[in-house]
Amino acid sequence: MKYTALFTLGLSTVLSGYAIAQAVSPSASSLALLPSEIQAPADQQLLLTVRAEGDQIYTCQAKADVPNQFEWTLKAPEALLYDERGQEVGHHYGGPSWEMKDGSKIVGQLQSKVDAPEASAIPWLLLQVKSHEGDGVLSQVNWIQRVNTVGGKAPQTGCNLMHQNQEIRVNYAADYYFFGQE
Repeated sequence: MKYTALFTLGLSTVLSGYAIAQAVSPSASSLALLPSEIQAPADQQLLLTVRAEGDQIYTCQAKADVPNQFEWTLKAPEALLYDERGQEVGHHYGGPSWEMKDGSKIVGQLQSKVDAPEASAIPWLLLQVKSHEGDGVLSQVNWIQRVNTVGGKAPQTGCNLMHQNQEIRVNYAADYYFFGQE
């Protein structure tokens, strides 16, 4: 299935030589173009869009079902979240969790995923919120989509007995769409 990335990179701030991307809110028609496997339920409305920039952290672990074989296993994401103006509004980390500067926090649980259009990018996801904390922008969120991913995939090599338990960080970026009932 072919689909086009919905995110348009907008450079809003340049700090110490690093460009920070802006999140761009998708239109209802562009949301409908996302793969059906990661569509939020029809009764949910888009409440918030953020752009994440950071790392996917992997550890070299022995495969559970294959002796003497190793693979890079996702430990956690670690990313900053930016709003449509390029302002930092929160962070994303293991759980998977999203925490905003207003004190609201959610933890998600994977429901489905599809391959990203770019082979070098981590999959696009649909997650359901399993817990909320605090009152704030995330307090009404029930579903999360991760789309428009760039990078973040674990390396295909370099994980073996000599590197067991070693961690690596792989840079990634993604748009997160938060859905709920208003």
